[in-house]
Amino acid sequence: MKLAVALRISATAGIDMELVREAERLGYEAVWCGEAYGTDAVSPVAWVLAQTATIKAGTSILQMPARTPACAAMTAMTLQALSGNRFLCGIGPSGPQVVEGWHGVPYGKPLARTREYIAIIRRILERKAPLEFAGEHYQIPYNGPGATGLGKPLRSIVHGDPSLKIYTAAIAPAGLRTAGEVADGTLPFFMSPEQAEAIVGPVREGLAKAGDDKTLADFDLAPYVRVAIGDDLAACRDAIRPNLALYIGGMGARSKNFYNDLAKRMGYEAAAETIQDHYLAGRRREAEAAVPDALIDETSLVGPTERVRERLRAWQAIAKDHRVGSLVLAGADIAALRTVAEAVL
Repeated sequence: MKLAVALRISATAGIDMELVREAERLGYEAVWCGEAYGTDAVSPVAWVLAQTATIKAGTSILQMPARTPACAAMTAMTLQALSGNRFLCGIGPSGPQVVEGWHGVPYGKPLARTREYIAIIRRILERKAPLEFAGEHYQIPYNGPGATGLGKPLRSIVHGDPSLKIYTAAIAPAGLRTAGEVADGTLPFFMSPEQAEAIVGPVREGLAKAGDDKTLADFDLAPYVRVAIGDDLAACRDAIRPNLALYIGGMGARSKNFYNDLAKRMGYEAAAETIQDHYLAGRRREAEAAVPDALIDETSLVGPTERVRERLRAWQAIAKDHRVGSLVLAGADIAALRTVAEAVL
């Protein structure tokens, strides 16, 4: 099982490069940086790659509606060339509130967009022919309303690496099936070793549909695992609650919140509804208090060091049959990085 760490970006302090360098020294596989509606993902990844030598860095995720697939491919090829192929490309559809409310473009059909986006990136990297694509979301060359008629198929002047690993951010069953079918890995927002099939089952179905003999051993299922290590178990759990409450309760509309749906699929139906009711009503403290201890314990590494080491054994058990490939530690400090590395690497 590989280890990775999620980057935290401070508006005043930037990126904690001491943390990144310690992760590199300890043998962590990668660092990941996401984007929502503030900082982008590419700039921090480039910053990290420029100041490290061996650790990989990936986007978790590039919001597809924010950039064309050709732009994403150009970014990937550039960072591949500059870093010695240490760039990992994570993409995702984001959600309708961000896509339409921030980027000002139609949300469309996220699964169809994902398939088309990855297919275009791969064609650009392969350079077998000038780029042509006729899909529902992307038509290249463009010949729709407003077209000049002057567009022509082009082949990248840069030779990218076709083996670039492409990840998606998926937690809904259909998205996980799509990841298994067309991607090299996926980054679930949270996951439980005891209920791994909620994530693994759909991925396995997608791998089977791909029809190219891909198995879980060829796929990096890399869930985010929140970390809070300390002697006070209650305080550690409380450190995790705000993030889970935000996503389960408020990261999406009442009728379309993928994180809320996942919590329900894991057996926390009543809690998920309560968290959402409180959060959408502006009662954030009540929403945080409604996050069950059991959900935190299942999906996070919390409490004293020995308790965390014991919990890591559950993750290692499902890694043996490839139901998880990497753990992406979120919220970890240097001490936590060392504790987990000592137990796993």
